[in-house]
Amino acid sequence: MVARHGRSFERHQDIEDPDHPKTLIAQRRHARDALVLKRFLGLTPLAEKYHAGLLDRRGNAIAHVRKIVALAEIHGDDAVVRAMTDALTFEAFSSEYIAHLIDARRRQLPEPSPLHLIRRQDLLELELPPPDLSAYSGIRTGNNPQDEVGGDHDHV
Repeated sequence: MVARHGRSFERHQDIEDPDHPKTLIAQRRHARDALVLKRFLGLTPLAEKYHAGLLDRRGNAIAHVRKIVALAEIHGDDAVVRAMTDALTFEAFSSEYIAHLIDARRRQLPEPSPLHLIRRQDLLELELPPPDLSAYSGIRTGNNPQDEVGGDHDHV
Protein backbone atom coordinates (compact mmCIF):
# COMPACT_ATOMS: atom_id res chain seq x y z
CA MET A 1 0.00 0.00 0.00
CA VAL A 2 1.46 3.34 -1.06
CA ALA A 3 -0.95 5.72 0.65
CA ARG A 4 -3.60 5.74 3.31
CA HIS A 5 -6.20 8.48 3.20
CA GLY A 6 -7.85 9.72 6.35
CA ARG A 7 -11.55 10.49 6.34
CA SER A 8 -12.81 13.98 6.81
CA PHE A 9 -16.37 15.19 6.63
CA GLU A 10 -15.47 18.82 6.16
CA ARG A 11 -16.03 20.35 2.78
CA HIS A 12 -13.40 21.90 0.52
CA GLN A 13 -10.48 20.82 2.71
CA ASP A 14 -7.19 19.55 1.33
CA ILE A 15 -6.10 16.86 3.76
CA GLU A 16 -2.80 15.15 3.09
CA ASP A 17 -0.88 12.58 5.05
CA PRO A 18 2.73 13.89 5.45
CA ASP A 19 4.20 10.40 5.01
CA HIS A 20 2.41 9.81 1.73
CA PRO A 21 4.84 11.70 -0.59
CA LYS A 22 7.90 10.29 1.21
CA THR A 23 7.04 6.72 0.28
CA LEU A 24 6.19 7.66 -3.29
CA ILE A 25 9.41 9.68 -3.72
CA ALA A 26 11.47 6.81 -2.28
CA GLN A 27 9.87 4.36 -4.73
CA ARG A 28 10.59 6.64 -7.67
CA ARG A 29 14.21 7.15 -6.55
CA HIS A 30 14.70 3.39 -6.26
CA ALA A 31 13.21 2.92 -9.72
CA ARG A 32 15.59 5.54 -11.20
CA ASP A 33 18.55 3.93 -9.39
CA ALA A 34 17.54 0.55 -10.79
CA LEU A 35 17.49 1.97 -14.34
CA VAL A 36 20.90 3.60 -13.86
CA LEU A 37 22.33 0.38 -12.43
CA LYS A 38 20.89 -1.59 -15.36
CA ARG A 39 22.55 0.83 -17.81
CA PHE A 40 25.84 0.57 -15.90
CA LEU A 41 25.82 -3.23 -15.87
CA GLY A 42 25.05 -3.22 -19.60
CA LEU A 43 28.28 -1.34 -20.42
CA THR A 44 30.60 -4.35 -20.14
CA PRO A 45 30.71 -7.78 -18.51
CA LEU A 46 33.36 -6.36 -16.14
CA ALA A 47 30.85 -3.82 -14.78
CA GLU A 48 29.47 -6.33 -12.28
CA LYS A 49 32.94 -6.89 -10.82
CA TYR A 50 33.53 -3.13 -10.73
CA HIS A 51 30.19 -2.60 -8.99
CA ALA A 52 31.14 -5.20 -6.36
CA GLY A 53 34.38 -3.27 -5.76
CA LEU A 54 32.42 -0.02 -5.42
CA LEU A 55 30.13 -1.64 -2.86
CA ASP A 56 33.11 -2.93 -0.87
CA ARG A 57 35.22 0.23 -0.88
CA ARG A 58 32.85 3.17 -1.31
CA GLY A 59 30.13 4.28 1.04
CA ASN A 60 27.72 5.53 -1.63
CA ALA A 61 28.27 3.22 -4.59
CA ILE A 62 25.14 4.32 -6.46
CA ALA A 63 26.45 7.91 -6.65
CA HIS A 64 29.62 6.62 -8.33
CA VAL A 65 27.50 4.48 -10.68
CA ARG A 66 25.45 7.56 -11.64
CA LYS A 67 28.61 9.54 -12.42
CA ILE A 68 30.08 6.70 -14.50
CA VAL A 69 26.86 6.39 -16.51
CA ALA A 70 26.90 10.18 -17.05
CA LEU A 71 30.51 9.88 -18.28
CA ALA A 72 29.37 7.16 -20.69
CA GLU A 73 26.68 9.46 -22.07
CA ILE A 74 29.16 12.32 -22.48
CA HIS A 75 32.30 10.54 -23.73
CA GLY A 76 30.83 7.35 -25.17
CA ASP A 77 30.71 3.76 -23.96
CA ASP A 78 34.06 2.74 -25.45
CA ALA A 79 36.07 5.34 -23.53
CA VAL A 80 34.36 4.45 -20.25
CA VAL A 81 34.78 0.70 -20.78
CA ARG A 82 38.48 1.16 -21.52
CA ALA A 83 38.94 3.33 -18.41
CA MET A 84 36.94 0.88 -16.29
CA THR A 85 39.10 -2.03 -17.50
CA ASP A 86 42.26 -0.13 -16.55
CA ALA A 87 40.77 0.82 -13.18
CA LEU A 88 39.97 -2.83 -12.48
CA THR A 89 43.55 -3.88 -13.14
CA PHE A 90 44.76 -1.32 -10.57
CA GLU A 91 41.78 -2.00 -8.25
CA ALA A 92 40.86 1.69 -8.22
CA PHE A 93 37.12 1.86 -7.59
CA SER A 94 35.99 5.44 -8.05
CA SER A 95 34.14 7.53 -10.60
CA GLU A 96 36.76 10.27 -10.22
CA TYR A 97 39.50 7.83 -11.26
CA ILE A 98 37.58 6.88 -14.40
CA ALA A 99 36.97 10.55 -15.21
CA HIS A 100 40.69 11.26 -14.77
CA LEU A 101 41.66 8.39 -17.10
CA ILE A 102 39.23 9.59 -19.77
CA ASP A 103 40.51 13.17 -19.52
CA ALA A 104 44.14 12.04 -19.63
CA ARG A 105 43.50 10.08 -22.81
CA ARG A 106 41.62 12.95 -24.44
CA ARG A 107 44.44 15.46 -23.87
CA GLN A 108 46.42 16.08 -27.00
CA LEU A 109 50.16 15.78 -26.56
CA PRO A 110 52.30 18.12 -28.67
CA GLU A 111 53.66 16.72 -31.90
CA PRO A 112 57.13 15.29 -31.22
CA SER A 113 59.95 17.05 -33.01
CA PRO A 114 62.07 15.14 -35.49
CA LEU A 115 64.90 13.26 -33.86
CA HIS A 116 68.35 14.64 -34.67
CA LEU A 117 71.02 11.96 -34.55
CA ILE A 118 74.68 12.88 -34.74
CA ARG A 119 77.03 10.44 -36.41
CA ARG A 120 80.39 9.80 -34.79
CA GLN A 121 82.14 10.68 -38.04
CA ASP A 122 80.55 14.15 -37.90
CA LEU A 123 81.84 14.61 -34.38
CA LEU A 124 85.39 13.80 -35.49
CA GLU A 125 85.27 16.57 -38.07
CA LEU A 126 84.50 19.29 -35.50
CA GLU A 127 87.23 21.83 -34.95
CA LEU A 128 87.24 23.35 -31.49
CA PRO A 129 89.44 26.28 -30.40
CA PRO A 130 92.10 25.42 -27.80
CA PRO A 131 90.85 25.93 -24.23
CA ASP A 132 91.71 29.22 -22.52
CA LEU A 133 93.25 28.29 -19.16
CA SER A 134 94.29 31.84 -18.22
CA ALA A 135 91.33 32.11 -15.83
CA TYR A 136 92.87 29.33 -13.72
CA SER A 137 96.36 30.85 -13.31
CA GLY A 138 95.39 32.78 -10.14
CA ILE A 139 94.07 29.72 -8.29
CA ARG A 140 96.31 28.21 -5.64
CA THR A 141 96.59 24.46 -5.75
CA GLY A 142 97.89 23.77 -2.24
CA ASN A 143 100.89 21.78 -3.47
CA ASN A 144 103.34 24.66 -3.19
CA PRO A 145 104.23 25.71 0.44
CA GLN A 146 104.11 29.35 -0.58
CA ASP A 147 100.48 28.92 -1.68
CA GLU A 148 99.34 28.55 1.93
CA VAL A 149 97.86 31.49 3.82
CA GLY A 150 100.68 33.77 4.82
CA GLY A 151 103.07 32.03 2.44
CA ASP A 152 105.49 34.96 2.41
CA HIS A 153 106.59 34.29 6.01
CA ASP A 154 109.86 32.51 6.67
CA HIS A 155 109.57 29.19 8.39
CA VAL A 156 112.13 28.74 11.19
